[in-house]
Amino acid sequence: MSNNPLDTVEAIYRAESRRVLATLIRLLGSFDLAEEAVHDAFTAAVEQWPSAGVPANPRAWLVSAGRFKAIDKIRRRAKSDVLLAELARELDADAEIAPEADAEHVEDDRLRLIFTCCHPALPPDAQVALTLREVCGLATEEIARAFLTAPTTIAQRIVRAKSKIRDARIPYQVPSKEDLPERLESVLRVLYLVFNEGYYASSGAALTRHDLSGEAIRLGRLIMALLPEPEVMGLLALMLLQESRRGARTSADGELILLDDQDRSRWNREQIVEGVALIERALASRRFGPYTLQAAIAAVHAEAGDAAGTDWAEIVGLYDLLVRVVPSPVIELNRAVAVAMRDGPQAGLALVDALLEQGDLAEYHLAHSVRADLCRRLERTADARTSYRRALELAGTDPERRFLERRLAEMGPQK
Repeated sequence: MSNNPLDTVEAIYRAESRRVLATLIRLLGSFDLAEEAVHDAFTAAVEQWPSAGVPANPRAWLVSAGRFKAIDKIRRRAKSDVLLAELARELDADAEIAPEADAEHVEDDRLRLIFTCCHPALPPDAQVALTLREVCGLATEEIARAFLTAPTTIAQRIVRAKSKIRDARIPYQVPSKEDLPERLESVLRVLYLVFNEGYYASSGAALTRHDLSGEAIRLGRLIMALLPEPEVMGLLALMLLQESRRGARTSADGELILLDDQDRSRWNREQIVEGVALIERALASRRFGPYTLQAAIAAVHAEAGDAAGTDWAEIVGLYDLLVRVVPSPVIELNRAVAVAMRDGPQAGLALVDALLEQGDLAEYHLAHSVRADLCRRLERTADARTSYRRALELAGTDPERRFLERRLAEMGPQK
């Protein structure tokens, strides 16, 4: 760490601010009060540490400073507000707790914060926004850019979520053992949504958003350290295995490269090794679910030396299990691709056509892209061209659109 106290404050802010916030939310009972207190605590550190020196336990110092500055603010405001006066008395009564004890419980506080932000009483989009803001520390503008939404919209979601937590008296706690499975599912779903938006952006100029997928993996590691349940392992493994391919998914100029055409020497072997080890632990528990099954499918791809060496029979078998656990048209589409690789394009096309006839995937560009590719392989050129055009109409990112345009051009002029 730098000898410059201001550099030290900056480094501690990056490492500790979310931990300090989580503890202050517990102590003060309010997101807004706690956010003000974090700001005030670090302002005090900038003012005092250069002359007084960096304390032996910076986190405890910041928690203590933030709490007492919040109490002072409430006292000043309480002169004309009876409810604030009562809150000030309650906080004063709790202020005898040693700040060191608060710091020792910081990881429990972070887990409380995650479960509160992902409470099922909050709308899904609010869960995502609140988690990225409060747990990950992303600015409102950063979240808005990631999801191509106006900052005012994100800010409103966050404000409404905090109001819901306050008004509904949503408890700031880790769920009981009985409630944990359902509540953990909400947390993992939010994490999965954040990762997917980063790994496979729904729209925009770039195919991926490394900042978002990186935040999701960081948060996954945190949850894994605090709550090493099998499905937490499975989701972290899935994210690591998917992320391991990032460097090979696009060319130097940002063009999309399909899985079969990727240079596998560019896959991140450390992430693959870590992901496979996590899958083995999750499977050994016999309490795994859909994230672990998806990770197991990703592992089959990761362990194949090249596209031709992929064990498609094993992948189809894993998709058979996954469809039974979480029935989904998108999962069935992925299974159809695997069946096409195992049994040939005609078998896959029959499954894709059946799915499209059901209507659930009519607006899903990848369904039409898959159909186009299977028709191309079967030399059904007119059908392929029609499906490529429909996929192009629905594609959300520029690299995908350029890829589909190249596919159409490769087929030559329409006769």
